[in-house]
Amino acid sequence: MIKKLYFFYINKRWIYIFLFGLCIGVILFILGNKAIKITSTDVFCESCHVHTHAESSWKLSTHFDNQSGIFVHCIECHLPPGGLPYLREKAKLGAKDIYGKIFKDISAINWEEKSKLEHAVKFTYKESCLRCHQNLFPLTLSKEGDEAHLYYSQIPDKLRCINCHLYVGHFSEDAVHAKNIAFGKKIEEKEIYTQPAEVTTFENFTEYIPGTSVKFEMVTIPGDTFFIGSPETESFRREDEGPQREVKISPFFMSKIEVTWDEYLAYYNQTAAEGRTTDHVIFREDELNIDAISGPTPPYGSPDQGWGTGKLPAITMTFYAAKAYCKWLSGVTGKKYRLPTEAEWEYACRGGTTDPNFFNENPKKIKQKGFLRKIFSVDSLKVNQFVNFRGNSEGKTIEPSSSKPNPFGLINLLGNVSEFCSDWYSTDTYAGYPEGLVIDPTGPAEGIEHVIRGGSYRSPAAEIRSASRGHTRTEAWLLTDPQMPKSIWWYSDCNHVGFRVVCELDNNIKRKSSE
Repeated sequence: MIKKLYFFYINKRWIYIFLFGLCIGVILFILGNKAIKITSTDVFCESCHVHTHAESSWKLSTHFDNQSGIFVHCIECHLPPGGLPYLREKAKLGAKDIYGKIFKDISAINWEEKSKLEHAVKFTYKESCLRCHQNLFPLTLSKEGDEAHLYYSQIPDKLRCINCHLYVGHFSEDAVHAKNIAFGKKIEEKEIYTQPAEVTTFENFTEYIPGTSVKFEMVTIPGDTFFIGSPETESFRREDEGPQREVKISPFFMSKIEVTWDEYLAYYNQTAAEGRTTDHVIFREDELNIDAISGPTPPYGSPDQGWGTGKLPAITMTFYAAKAYCKWLSGVTGKKYRLPTEAEWEYACRGGTTDPNFFNENPKKIKQKGFLRKIFSVDSLKVNQFVNFRGNSEGKTIEPSSSKPNPFGLINLLGNVSEFCSDWYSTDTYAGYPEGLVIDPTGPAEGIEHVIRGGSYRSPAAEIRSASRGHTRTEAWLLTDPQMPKSIWWYSDCNHVGFRVVCELDNNIKRKSSE
């Protein structure tokens, strides 16, 4: 009897414990659910995730101001649609925002930079888009939209909805999601030049583009020998930068700055109505013979990224477009303009120096982070005077007047935007050169992608070196372009590459310069 009473007592105690735990669990569930609802409101999001124009741009977007009257709230785009993924990402994002609110200077955050695609993809979810937009081919969809969504459906693993619809949730007046037929239209011409520059000696000169008010500076680059590539001991060196070879470069002229929007739009405005080549979805420039001067079709979107035009470097044009620009410029000036070879570019960038960069600053010092970065802030480094790169760019290009020139008088060779070279790219280009002195090399005889040189506004310290090499990525840089066929003139996914031009010496100047 005593045993039975004891077991009854024990079981009863466990029943009480279970019931108590159940009550606590129910209370926690109710409170947790309530907490999730409270912390999922727009007002709560805005209390920690302080984004200066998030609310105003949201209220101007079609996610707030639309015919149906349905609001799309913060969490419906910025968190996965329910379940454990929702709770996991909510906890991670919440912790990140609270940390930023407490420990960071919110006013110092570059929200424009944070709104770019490469950042936005980390905080939006394709599943959330598709939860509402289940029918990608509604009856009201335009022909262009139909083609774009068909393209998306063919490669859903490579594209995100916001590749094309980046500003659908936060409106931007600078964003254009269509053919931008208004881009580059003439606004006001000042003095119109009628004649190009007359060049009779090997001296710096100012080129004038006839029929426009645009001019630009050309700098003499004297011929000499140098070692192309980097030594094996150089910090951040990559395998495609060697082996070093001794190269002899003939004299040439090079533009002092990267081709500006003023210069490129002079070409665009004069040629944009002429012939087209549109039968290549993914094109190879060697297959497209530029036997006539044709101009770009209207871009899809905003090539200037909303940063402005004028003296800023022209960006988002393809290698083919840059090559066509050089042919046009040659035609209107009577000189031979072209893209620089890779060897010419590196020789001009070094300006007679042999260090990793022409301003003789250790790339490792530029890369310092944390405590050392506080001691050696980017403002105290020489790189800040010469290069617009990730450490000081605020996420966009700048006008050339903000940077000092290299020893040859050239500006922004190692920053602002990377630059096209005429050579095909190969990982073993230099190994293919013969032993001994190599004279005016032009790279491999064939290839798939072209060389790009120099860092850009988004480059890390490792790329702020004279020998650093890169190459075009044609397919990746056209990924977002929804047009069928894709444009051969504009990159949809590359806003950090531009170009500068080289002018060859005519025979008369060559003879004089060698005397």
